[in-house]
Amino acid sequence: MGLTRLMANEWAKHGININAIAPGYMATNNTEQLRSDENLSAEILGRIPAARWGVPEDMMGPAVFLASAASDYVNGYTLAVDGGWLVC
Repeated sequence: MGLTRLMANEWAKHGININAIAPGYMATNNTEQLRSDENLSAEILGRIPAARWGVPEDMMGPAVFLASAASDYVNGYTLAVDGGWLVC
């Protein structure tokens, strides 16, 4: 987040916005061991208000938004795509 903010400050004068996407727990090869452990998976899911693992497709909307003109005045922001993990 710090690097995103730093770069946003540096590049804004050039008309370039810098933002980041911070994914939460996603159902990918990297989390296969976590998901296969029933106790650990239940513990993780118990802390996610959406009560599910994210899927890679959940990243598409935020990525399209940040790449589109709809986010032209968004700069230096880290968008959490985590099913609500950070609100708990």
